[in-house]
Amino acid sequence: MELKLPPRIDGATPEVLTDVRQVTVIGANGSGKSRFCDALINELGGKAYRISALRALYPARRQREILPGSIDDMFQHINENHPHLVNDANNEFDKLSYIMLIDEFRELMGYKTHRLMNETVDFPKTRLDMVVKMWQEVFPKNKILRENGKLMFSNDAADDKFTAIRLSDGEKAVLYHIAAVLYAMPGAAIIVDDPEVFIHHSTMVTLWNVIEEMRPDCMFIYNTHDVEFASSRVDNRCVWVKAFDPARKAWDYEVATSSHNLDDAIYYDILGSRKPVLFIEGDEEHSIDSKLYPLIFPDHVVKPVGSCNKVIEVVRSFGDMHAFHHIDCRGIVDRDRRGEQEVTYLRQKNVLVPNVAEVENIFLLEAVVRGVCRYKHRNEALVLNQVKRHVINTFEAQLKQQALQHVRHRVKHDVEVRIDMKFKSINALEDHMLDLVNELNPRGFYDQVCRDFHTMVHHNDYAGVLKVFNHKPLLGEVATLCGFHSKEDYIKTTLNILKSDGPLSRSIRAGILEIFEL
Repeated sequence: MELKLPPRIDGATPEVLTDVRQVTVIGANGSGKSRFCDALINELGGKAYRISALRALYPARRQREILPGSIDDMFQHINENHPHLVNDANNEFDKLSYIMLIDEFRELMGYKTHRLMNETVDFPKTRLDMVVKMWQEVFPKNKILRENGKLMFSNDAADDKFTAIRLSDGEKAVLYHIAAVLYAMPGAAIIVDDPEVFIHHSTMVTLWNVIEEMRPDCMFIYNTHDVEFASSRVDNRCVWVKAFDPARKAWDYEVATSSHNLDDAIYYDILGSRKPVLFIEGDEEHSIDSKLYPLIFPDHVVKPVGSCNKVIEVVRSFGDMHAFHHIDCRGIVDRDRRGEQEVTYLRQKNVLVPNVAEVENIFLLEAVVRGVCRYKHRNEALVLNQVKRHVINTFEAQLKQQALQHVRHRVKHDVEVRIDMKFKSINALEDHMLDLVNELNPRGFYDQVCRDFHTMVHHNDYAGVLKVFNHKPLLGEVATLCGFHSKEDYIKTTLNILKSDGPLSRSIRAGILEIFEL
């Protein structure tokens, strides 16, 4: 099918999407997505068929114009032409249920008429039959019954029959979407507002795949906030709506084409925001990074993407597409024994590397310890001295092991760099490998690292130690020194302080920002 997009703010010729089966419209709140879909409907004319489970179950006060061929139009037509069957349904869900029952009645009456005339006809398969079959596949413990001209329901948990009013919103939404799509006119462009509303994620993608298969003659246009759903469409053209000019009735939008190096869900999520983006390590549920960094960088969309390598890759991929999306992006990775040369290179590539070894060490910064002690009404100078002494003593006890880990990281990095070369023959590669140990000089580097670490200990260089010391149990030990039962309590308290907007919050945030050298 073909779809002409609405006018552009810049006056450029609107794009025409050809051979398109699925279109997803995404954008930030207030960007004009719904008006964009209204404009698509005007362009589509009689092919437009709009459905919304939210409006079907909870009608808005301001009613939309009744489109030809819509559920409201079909219901109105039945009432006008069958005054003896007039129904007073007041929402689209009930109207659709009534339409299915009227169709069922017509099909059965037609079948009876043919049989009375001794004609051989197959027993009719109605749209209600299809809806019942599909709905019960989604909810196998539930049943739809036809009784006395009404749709009734039952389930395995109860012996009684009940009306649709006792169904959950999710059960109603699935029933509505299946039936509504079946009633779309041939070759329709079906505009679906919020296809994810009321429906659990475990059901949503499979459900819409099956619904689309029911109507291969139709185009599906989804107006959605759910980026995971948008990325699940396999034959999809995604339109990113950035802004709307009401005076000119024109939009700033792009037809998004994501990079194969960048996950679609991440890409669409970022496009749905107007803020610069900050990619970080970890996941949204469990990592400390995802809880801390949104409070340190409140003006950014903070997006966890997994490993440090994934952060670097995504920043590069998204940055390569800057001419298309115009959104600033950066990343954050742990320092993790990286040398100054490696850190400088990453920072030049818009990947921030803090001056602490790992994210846990951020909670050991002097500004954080002081702030938490102040919040708990503890003697901050006394506690801070105890914390510093403990951290430096622990580091000294592990100094040689820590130095060895730094050497291991350096050697691994340098070997990868030096092996990633072109060699004319296997002999050349072997000769190069034989010289590597002498070139890398791990013993000499180890001795130098040990000297540097001893200097830090000798000068009580607390900031220097935090910069190079990877030791996750340390945070729990410091939490105890600060009067907490666990590191989780310590982290939670710090995050709660940062969520407030007082002097204490600002001083902690400022202390953390310093380690990024912004």
